[in-house]
Amino acid sequence: MTVLGYLLAIVVGLSLGLLGGGGSTLTVPIFVYVLGLPAKSAIAMSLPVVGTTSLVGALSHWRAGNVDVRVAVLFGLVAMAGSYTGARFAELLSGTLQLLLLAVVMIVSAVSMLRRTVPTEHASASPALLALVGVGVGLLTGIVGIGGGFLIVPALVVLGRVPIRQAIGTSLLVIAMNTVSGSLGYATHVAFDWRVVILFTALALTGVLVGTRVASRVPAAALKRAFGIFLILVGALILVQNRHALANPGADSPPPAPVPANS
Repeated sequence: MTVLGYLLAIVVGLSLGLLGGGGSTLTVPIFVYVLGLPAKSAIAMSLPVVGTTSLVGALSHWRAGNVDVRVAVLFGLVAMAGSYTGARFAELLSGTLQLLLLAVVMIVSAVSMLRRTVPTEHASASPALLALVGVGVGLLTGIVGIGGGFLIVPALVVLGRVPIRQAIGTSLLVIAMNTVSGSLGYATHVAFDWRVVILFTALALTGVLVGTRVASRVPAAALKRAFGIFLILVGALILVQNRHALANPGADSPPPAPVPANS
């Protein structure tokens, strides 16, 4: 199972390179159900994996002209502040509640993307609106412990009017920024196994390099549909797996999180 878990790291990289997100939604289940890590550690450790992989993917997209640096900096800086705050707040939440919140947001974002037309020209985005969305994305990123690509891409496409290819590349740069602050927020109360993080990241980098090359050959509409369907499927799966909490909301109250002795 350990070998399988590390091989699946390549799939995480492919998701990030091809779709601009989805890496953490794959990394966390792999860490928990394949590599056998505790849920809280899996959430926290997914951030440096996805952040490093996203940065490499962003560089590949930048060379292809698919990164809007101005939008990434505006969006990323405010998202970083929200991400750190959300990660600290997540100490008070149960893992089940975090997963349920993640599933709901994923499905809402997917429906929003699938119902709207992909912009074909780069229109001027409202800085205030993007900053406001960036704060919200950062908070949710910190709370549910993910890179936020599945939120960032729809925000850039729908609100920022950024074409889907540029939205994917720009999303990767924002994720790299966002996960740095999220990791710092989790580091105060969650243990990191850096050997797992480094090995998993190295394999994911292989996938992201392949994914960024393939993305340039796939039609924009197909990318949008694939991204939306992916979010709905994963979100529905999370809801099904945690249906016991929906039936009995009080059954999973979060205990105080101890600080590990070896952290």
